[in-house]
Amino acid sequence: MIEQFAPLAWQEEYDNCGLNIGSYEAEVTGILLCVDVTEAVLDEAKSLGANLIVSHHPLLFHPLRQMVDADYVQRVAARAVREGISLYAAHTSLDSAPEGMSFRLGKILGLMDITVLDPRPDGSGSGFGIVGRLPQPCPMRDYLKQVQQRLSIGAIRHSAWCRETVQRVALCTGAGGSMISKALASGADLYLSADLRYNDFFVPEPSMVIADIGHFESEYCAIDLLYDIITKKIATFAVHKSEHSINPVNYLV
Repeated sequence: MIEQFAPLAWQEEYDNCGLNIGSYEAEVTGILLCVDVTEAVLDEAKSLGANLIVSHHPLLFHPLRQMVDADYVQRVAARAVREGISLYAAHTSLDSAPEGMSFRLGKILGLMDITVLDPRPDGSGSGFGIVGRLPQPCPMRDYLKQVQQRLSIGAIRHSAWCRETVQRVALCTGAGGSMISKALASGADLYLSADLRYNDFFVPEPSMVIADIGHFESEYCAIDLLYDIITKKIATFAVHKSEHSINPVNYLV
């Protein structure tokens, strides 16, 4: 059902979506949804009797050369195998789905008339990022305060206030620095993303504000999105939203 919404063919070449650990033949007793698979999330799955964890970020993003408890990835992978817990990731496949991550975040942030910012040329409607508009212009500072509150963001990094108001907004969940030129070309007043570098804040044209809203904060909506995808097909199945899927980045304000 996840792959009907976000086919694995839509993932990026560097990614590792799909079943990372487990067996396609295993009977599922329950599902736990999270952003990242951690030891705390494994504990939670075990306490809930869930033997399938569906995450946004794949645990096995890079190939493992050894499994000797050297880091949390190795510890979680080894424990998942021992305890019979399967791990499935919907990462860039979910990012690029027509009503995927950026679309969901755009809806949360009040955007309408949403279109794909960087569509694939195959006509599938998939692609990365979105651009949309607010029902009416809003003071830039007030809108960013709304974004901060709705996403529980500790702090927002932003470029210079080159615009006093915002109506057209572009965004890309996760690391979206490579999409700044696309956002500029779309005529956006504001571009929201995460993991922006120092030089990204020197916007080529002083016509758009860019803001870093945090990687985890921009992607936490994955849990609700995955919940809706799964429960729409199997409404009576035991699907749980993780209460231990937490931001590894903390803010001192």
